[in-house]
Amino acid sequence: MQYTFSDKVRSLAPSAIREILKFTSMPGVISFAAGNPAPEAFPVDEVRQITAEIMRDNPIDALQYSITEGYTPLRDTVSAYMRSVHHTGTEQDGLIITAGAQQVMDLTCKSLCNEGDTVICEAPTFIGTLNAFRSYNVHLCGVDMEPDGINLEQLEHAMKTEKNVRMLYTIPNFQNPSGITMSLEKRKAVYTLAKKYGVIIVEDNPYGEIRFEGETIPNIKSFDTDGLVVYAGSFSKVLAPGLRLGYAIAPKELLSKVIVCKQVADVHSTILAQMIAHRFMTEYDFAAHLQRIRKIYYHKAHLMMDLADQLFDGKITYHPVQGGLFLWCALPDGVDMMDFCTRAVQQKVAVVPGNAFLVDESLPCQNFRMNFSTPTDEQLEQGMQILGRLSAEL
Repeated sequence: MQYTFSDKVRSLAPSAIREILKFTSMPGVISFAAGNPAPEAFPVDEVRQITAEIMRDNPIDALQYSITEGYTPLRDTVSAYMRSVHHTGTEQDGLIITAGAQQVMDLTCKSLCNEGDTVICEAPTFIGTLNAFRSYNVHLCGVDMEPDGINLEQLEHAMKTEKNVRMLYTIPNFQNPSGITMSLEKRKAVYTLAKKYGVIIVEDNPYGEIRFEGETIPNIKSFDTDGLVVYAGSFSKVLAPGLRLGYAIAPKELLSKVIVCKQVADVHSTILAQMIAHRFMTEYDFAAHLQRIRKIYYHKAHLMMDLADQLFDGKITYHPVQGGLFLWCALPDGVDMMDFCTRAVQQKVAVVPGNAFLVDESLPCQNFRMNFSTPTDEQLEQGMQILGRLSAEL
C-alpha cells in the first residue's frame, strides 16, 4: 500500500543520535554518543526496596488510574523543594508531572503554537526538542551561542522581525550539546526581552542539579513575576531515566491547557514511578545522593578533559564544563566533520555529528559532541586514545 503521511510528520527524520547509537551495539564499540547517566549513579538498591514496599503495602494506588496532574504527594514535594532550594515557583504557578521533561516542551508547543508560528531556539540545541517542535509545523529560528549563553543581539532581532514569535526554548545550565551555562546577566536580559516582545520562555533544566563545580546560578523562572516562564525539570539525570518522570512549573492558566493536552496524550504519567520518586525524595537523603552523583560526574568529566588536553594537541578544542554530561568539540576549519565522525566509528568510537543539533542540519558545522557519563574509565581512556590518533592525522 502507498502511505501518505501527514504534513506534521512527513519531514521528520530519525534522530541522528539514535541512528549513531545503532553502531554502539556492534561488538567493541566505545560509545561517546549517548546521553545516558552513569550506571553507577543509579540508586538501584533503594529503588528495589521502595518498589517492594509499595507493591506490598499500596499496590492498587500504584496500578490504578490517577489524575493527569500527577501523584499529589510527589507534586507537593517537588513544589516545596523547588521553592525552598531554588526559589522557583509562586502562588500563581502550578506543577504537573510529565513523562520526562521532553513532554513539557511538546505539550507547551502544542498548547501555544499554531502552524507557521515561530519558536526561537539556541543554535545548537537538543535534537529531541527540535523534532518535537517540528512535529507541529512551527517555524524554527536558531540563534547563535556565545561562551556565556545566547547571543542577545541576534535574539532581539529575531523577536523583532520573525513572524508570530510564540516561544523561546533555552537550556541555561550545561546546555546540550554545547555545555555552555548562561550567565546571570544574560538570564535577566533574556527575561527582559521576552517581556518586551511578549514571548514565553521555556526553560529546560535537566542538568542543573549535577553541577559539580562553581556557583549555582538562579533559574530564569526564579525571577518570573509576569508569568512568562515555563520551567521544565527532570528526574532522568538525578534518579533514573527509565522511570520517565519530568515536571513543569508554569502559570496556572497556561498549565490548564497543558493538562488537557496531556489527558489526550497519555492520561497521566506512570503512578508507580511517581510513588518511587516521592518516597526517594522524602524517605532517603536526597541531598547526599546528589552529592554522590556529582562526584561521579566530576571524576568522569575531568578524566575526559584531561585526556583531551593530552591527546588532541590543540587540534581539537572543546568548551570546558562544570556540570552536565557532554563535551562540545570543534575541529579545525577545513576538516570534514562528518568524515571525522565516520572514521571514528569505523575505529570503534561513536561520537555525535554537531549538525544534528542545528535547526538546519545542512549548515556548515565543525563540531561534534562527546558524552563522558556512560563509558567506564577504561573505555574513556581507550576511546580518547583512538580519537587522539585521528586528530594527529588531521
